[in-house]
Amino acid sequence: MSVGLLVARLVIGLAMAAHGAQKLFGWFGGYGFQGTAGFLAAKGYRPAPLFTFALAAGELASGALTALGLLGPLGPALMILIMLVALVVGHWGNGFFATTNGIELPVLYATAALALAVAGPGRLSLDRLLGLQGFWTPRVAWIAIAAAVVGAVLNLAVRRPEAPPAARTT
Repeated sequence: MSVGLLVARLVIGLAMAAHGAQKLFGWFGGYGFQGTAGFLAAKGYRPAPLFTFALAAGELASGALTALGLLGPLGPALMILIMLVALVVGHWGNGFFATTNGIELPVLYATAALALAVAGPGRLSLDRLLGLQGFWTPRVAWIAIAAAVVGAVLNLAVRRPEAPPAARTT
C-alpha cells in the first residue's frame, strides 16, 4: 500500500509541480508568466499578475507537498481547488477528452488528489519521517477538501469576464 501511495504521490505531485513551472518560468514548453497572465486576464482575472503568481505557486506547492507526502491533505486539497477552477475556467464547454481541451485532465488530477487526501501519504512520506502523520485524521482531510471547494467557489466568484459585444441594432 505504501509503495502504491508513493508512486501515485510522485507521479501526480511532480506532474502538477511541472505545470506550475510552465506557468511561472516557461519551463517544459509552458507559456511563462506573461503568457499565463494574458490568458487569465482574458478569462476575467484582475489583477492578472497576482492571480498568475497565485496559480503558479499553488501548482508548484500542491505538487511538491503531494510528492513529498508533507503536511498530509494540504497539498492534495490545494490541487483540488486549482483543478476545480481550471475545469470551469479553462476546459468547460469543450467536451470531456483532453484532445479537445475538455475536462478530462482536471477531473483526473482532482480525483487523484481526492484519493490521496483521503488515503493519506502513507508510510513512505516526510510526514511519517517527521512524526506528523498523527495530525492528519480523516476529519482533517475532509475539512481541507471542503475548504478547497469553498476556495474554488470564491475564486470563481471574483472573476469578471468581459461581456460579449452587444449586438448592433439599426
